[in-house]
Amino acid sequence: MNGRCPWAGDDPLYVAYHDEEWGVPLHDEQRLFEMLILEGAQAGLSWFTILKKREAYRRAFDGFDPARVARYTAKRQAKLLEDAGIVRNRQKVAAAVGNARAFLEVAAEHGSFDRYLWTFVGGKPRVNRFRGIGDVPAKTAESDALSADLKKRGFKFVGSTICYAYMQAIGMVNDHLTSCPRHAALV
Repeated sequence: MNGRCPWAGDDPLYVAYHDEEWGVPLHDEQRLFEMLILEGAQAGLSWFTILKKREAYRRAFDGFDPARVARYTAKRQAKLLEDAGIVRNRQKVAAAVGNARAFLEVAAEHGSFDRYLWTFVGGKPRVNRFRGIGDVPAKTAESDALSADLKKRGFKFVGSTICYAYMQAIGMVNDHLTSCPRHAALV
């Protein structure tokens, strides 16, 4: 794809993620949970590292079923820390379990996590018109608000920068560069 966002590089896995997933509005509860956990797992690492481990995460975390993950015991969490396919960080694993519980609470309160989440952008994607990669912010007022509210609800690994990356990934914002064909395709 000529004009693709430069961060996608040329690795087939990364290119497919850019071309097929990143920035596409997502409303599936299980996939929203998956992306929330993966974005948190990325903290301090590259997204490409997490993307390469995604299938191992799906196996380790029961396909990212939040109801199942919410029931993980300390013993199950300890077993996850032995899984070389995922990032073996005690805080991140514990956060995934705690975030599953908080995710279910938010979904029960609002009817769905999706309904709650999309209120932070007024129910529809924000379409940005960035020309260069340097124009794309690391966080925004919306990601600050989402981060603060998630933290208030007990979520972990949800700082504003992580929240903005999450918002980009699930299509709450369209941050494909205007020169990228995906920008126009998602408007």
